[in-house]
Amino acid sequence: MRIALFATCLGDTLFPEAVKSTAVLLARLGHDVVFPPQQTCCGQMHVNTGYQREPVPLVRNFAEQFGDPSIDAVVVPSGSCTGSVRHQHEIVAERYGDPALRAGVATVKTKTYELSEFLVDVLGRTEVGAYFPHRVTYHPTCHSLRMLRVGEKPLRLLRAVEGIDLVELPEAEACCGFGGTFAVKNAETSTAMLRDKMDRVTGTGAEVCTAGDSSCLMHIAGGLSRIRAGTRTLHLAQILASTRTAPHVLTEATR
Repeated sequence: MRIALFATCLGDTLFPEAVKSTAVLLARLGHDVVFPPQQTCCGQMHVNTGYQREPVPLVRNFAEQFGDPSIDAVVVPSGSCTGSVRHQHEIVAERYGDPALRAGVATVKTKTYELSEFLVDVLGRTEVGAYFPHRVTYHPTCHSLRMLRVGEKPLRLLRAVEGIDLVELPEAEACCGFGGTFAVKNAETSTAMLRDKMDRVTGTGAEVCTAGDSSCLMHIAGGLSRIRAGTRTLHLAQILASTRTAPHVLTEATR
């Protein structure tokens, strides 16, 4: 398959290794991975903050960049951005777009996938040749869980990783408290939710907390570093891209 990779804003600016790992993994599975160079933000943060007309140029650009008929699928290492493309883009196009934009959005949304759902639902893979000999717990992010309904797909992929010690996260489906601008506008509530999540993560004794969204991992990592927990955060793609011949080496965590 010819797969276009959407990096997302956080992937581009703060977590490029998650994006690189996604490309490495898909290429290792035998696919042609391309990166449309003119891609920009999907507009999620604008819509989430109540500005639905402003991201029209971003939505149009996404449809143009990824609407190429030679692209079989668009893969995104983020549940929230995938949710934006599949749900919010249609809302924006219907309210403020023209017929061409609505048609472009309809075409692209049908071939845009979050990483785990693409691997499991489209490729039919749970075992991807990964090797990661560490104790890991998984946090299911809100958009992937509630908007995309990826369910157990990330866990099925993790269970198939060679050498992994996968431990269940208590009350895993509880939000970590990030929510983009929610963490800024409702800082005290966000911090309280984060504290609960950190208690559950550290209680597992895991070396690594993983998830499919860098935004949630950024929030959790910030909290864990402040209490010097010694627990690292790592995107799901980085674990799945790790192999015996090219293992991911964990950096020293703050203690």
